[in-house]
Amino acid sequence: MQDLIEQIGRLGSPRVVLVGDFMLDRYVYGDVERINPEAPVPILRHVRNESIVGGAGRVAAAIGALGGTAVCLGVIGDDDGGAELAGLLAAAGAVTDTFVRDDDRPTTVKTRYVGLAQHRHAQQMFRVDQESPAPLGEATRDKLREAVIASLAEAGAIALEDYDKGVLGDAETPRLIAMAKSAGLKVVVDPACIEDYSRYRGATLLTPNRYEAEVASGMQITDDASLTAAAGVLLAVAEAQHVVITLDKEGAFLASADGSARHFPHSHPRSVYDVSGAGDVVLAALAVALAADSPLAMAVELANVAAGLEVERFGFVPIARQEVVDELNHLLGLRTHKVVDRQSLARDLARRKAGGETVVFTNGCFDLLHMGHVRYLQQTRQLGNCLVVALNSDDSVARLKGAGRPVIGQDERAEMLAALECVDYVTIFDEDTPEGLLELLAPDILAKGGSTPVVVGREIVEACGGKVVTLDLFEGQSTTAIIERILAGGDSAKSS
Repeated sequence: MQDLIEQIGRLGSPRVVLVGDFMLDRYVYGDVERINPEAPVPILRHVRNESIVGGAGRVAAAIGALGGTAVCLGVIGDDDGGAELAGLLAAAGAVTDTFVRDDDRPTTVKTRYVGLAQHRHAQQMFRVDQESPAPLGEATRDKLREAVIASLAEAGAIALEDYDKGVLGDAETPRLIAMAKSAGLKVVVDPACIEDYSRYRGATLLTPNRYEAEVASGMQITDDASLTAAAGVLLAVAEAQHVVITLDKEGAFLASADGSARHFPHSHPRSVYDVSGAGDVVLAALAVALAADSPLAMAVELANVAAGLEVERFGFVPIARQEVVDELNHLLGLRTHKVVDRQSLARDLARRKAGGETVVFTNGCFDLLHMGHVRYLQQTRQLGNCLVVALNSDDSVARLKGAGRPVIGQDERAEMLAALECVDYVTIFDEDTPEGLLELLAPDILAKGGSTPVVVGREIVEACGGKVVTLDLFEGQSTTAIIERILAGGDSAKSS
């Protein structure tokens, strides 16, 4: 697992050519309070609209979240849906000027009408699809092929996301795969739910889920033997090098044309809320990892962890690279990963704040960590979603507290703080005050213990739109008092 963390750190920013069926998912939300007197159907009183990327667009968003860049190659119409889809993808960091526009073919738009019972319980009522699943016309197909060829030179890998909507046809797809492989690129395919995988002849890696593998192999997957047999059929039909069959809460199964196979279980039981985006995240993670020349086994491990995080979310939520690293560190049981330098901390906090989290900041020497400290930090953590503890360095403590302090060195103090569940990050500063850190991090809340009216850094935090919160200290708890009791022989020690 530590090797995987290190491999993720070496991924860089690979470029992935993504070919497939791009879609726009629109949601129309409304309150349902009565039945139409003209017909026995509910009336949807409009509340709001929402648009998100769908189809291959979700893979593009997932590639961006994992640190890569998706070059989007698909067909959209010269219409409002196409313009909106391209805008959403560009905002997610994808390259969209590579789209082929077809005036005679509408952008695939799926509009879901969602009723809110009692103004809050969402229930999809019906869906309206605007699409043309017919094969591409010859002129459009030629333009797409030319666009793919032009994009291969700067790419690290190519990913195909097939929803069987006409972009990746039986005749054209093998040609695209052959072109990519001639350019020295690995080709990762998330297949459509079809029976014949000869469409994907020559692929480096196939990524069907269990049901798709059953449909394509004609076999029911019930145990390891049937799983291995089904994988063998897919590899033979597609003349592929490898296949990864995703198994929801059971992880993933990798089989190769040389006869080797390996099961990648999830590292801990997952609460599966929604599997709809897992396949997109798997394809994105595999493509990013292989584009960065990661070993195949590590690529599958990365995809498995990312998919495990995805199925625990409602709806499609792109999984960020740092989220995978955080999960791996958590699984390792490490606490020292919470101890970070200020630049790394600034990047992490920017990501958290962009996601709507409230960042709380506090600082201190925390020499001889005691129950007063613990209770204060627990109370501080309740003010937001993320607690940062800025720790005075040894030199800083000596200047503030005098000779003989600190009793505990800065690295040990940092590790002890990081071991607390309520603490999310620890960073060490050498200055006498944390003002420089506050200017860099701009936390939402600066927390301080005690009743002093002067809080160092108040002006900095408030100027950034944050606020200062003062918490009561716990009586009878201080490092100085503990040291005095120890020196006195412990006669006045108190229990708590």
